[in-house]
Amino acid sequence: MNSSTALLTDRYELTMLGAALRDGTAARASVFELFSRRLSGGRRFGVVAGTGRLLSLLRDFRFGDDELRFLRDGDVVDAAALKYLENYRFTGSIHGYREGELYFPGSPILTVEGTFADAVVLETLALSVLNHDSAVATAASRMSIAAGERPMSEMGSRRAAEMSAVSAARAAYIAGFAATSNLEAGRTWGIPTMGTAAHSWTLLHDTEEDAFRAQIESLGVNTTLLVDTYDIRKGVETAIRVAGTALGGVRLDSGDLPTVAAVVRAQLDELGATETKITVTSDLDEYAIAALAASPVDFYGVGTSVVTGSGYPTASMVYKLVAREDPSQGWVSVAKASTDKGSKGGRKIAFRTLRDGVAVAETVIVSDGFEALATPAEYPDSRPLQVTFVDAGEIDSAYEGVAGTASARERHMRVREELPVRALALSKSDPAIPTVFVDAD
Repeated sequence: MNSSTALLTDRYELTMLGAALRDGTAARASVFELFSRRLSGGRRFGVVAGTGRLLSLLRDFRFGDDELRFLRDGDVVDAAALKYLENYRFTGSIHGYREGELYFPGSPILTVEGTFADAVVLETLALSVLNHDSAVATAASRMSIAAGERPMSEMGSRRAAEMSAVSAARAAYIAGFAATSNLEAGRTWGIPTMGTAAHSWTLLHDTEEDAFRAQIESLGVNTTLLVDTYDIRKGVETAIRVAGTALGGVRLDSGDLPTVAAVVRAQLDELGATETKITVTSDLDEYAIAALAASPVDFYGVGTSVVTGSGYPTASMVYKLVAREDPSQGWVSVAKASTDKGSKGGRKIAFRTLRDGVAVAETVIVSDGFEALATPAEYPDSRPLQVTFVDAGEIDSAYEGVAGTASARERHMRVREELPVRALALSKSDPAIPTVFVDAD
């Protein structure tokens, strides 16, 4: 199977490249920025996810014989552009917010610097990865906040495209989920995996008791039994009779969960299974999880809502040219002028401004050129937000793979502590902190 990622690209990126090679503008130094004009769904903060995946995909962004043949046969670009793409390697630099970091409207999440030809072809790849993963991570973080100390497992693979399911599991893990049902996500990203049995397991056997006995013989008494295939009360009674009071857990996947969980907890206690845990599933989202806060629930399993961004499957990020080199003027800021789709031109450096450890503003310093925009010393009450991912074409591997995923998870839990209390509410509202743009001197 071809491993090239170069055709995960929209056609217009290559037609612009071809035209730029023809008119001589392809080599102009340029700065592209990936950002979100607004937070989807009235969320109060966003969570950056996908950067580690993007860097890995960038390593394979090469136009081999198969890709060039497709472009030539489809008359996508001319011979000069094909010749350029034959030797394409990204030689620019990429800076941005680390995975797990929070973002707000106008945050310069990713800055791609290089020639126009270098940077323009990365638009679709960058947006498809970060839009999806950040949407999932933002929803997952809200669910994690609603769950409090109770662990959650991601189990939405059957509700997403096969590879989207793997990336969604990673994004959810970064934002606070403890495990995933997806084995490929476990293998690729080092995420703990979980899972026992579905209703089909119970239906396969002649009786519910037979199913429970077989599961316990296979997985041990610490397993979790699904008790709602037929009658929940009888299911719990059978589970404890078969497994004893040391049964690890029962799972509920139907009914009015707050009511059912309370009844099941009381029944387990009456039977002496006081340490048996209760896991709930069944179309949970952040609101349903919050509604279960006072219920005797120990674990949550979340599927559809988390892998689809809980109703907002994209983070609404865009990729825009914000500065370019002008032959006569040097560096100039450029921006789309639009009432509802405008952008802020210029190269940017961002800080999270804190007061007593609590975030109060996203401070973004803006300049036309490449001079030092600001230093941490100039903003002693702020935390710098950007790091270098790619320097002159060299990718920093620290942000990739299992280690990069684990560090992103740790970072998210740490930076979430900076949020003001109002950011933790689930209702729609303005961003938790304002984004303040400051022109460089």
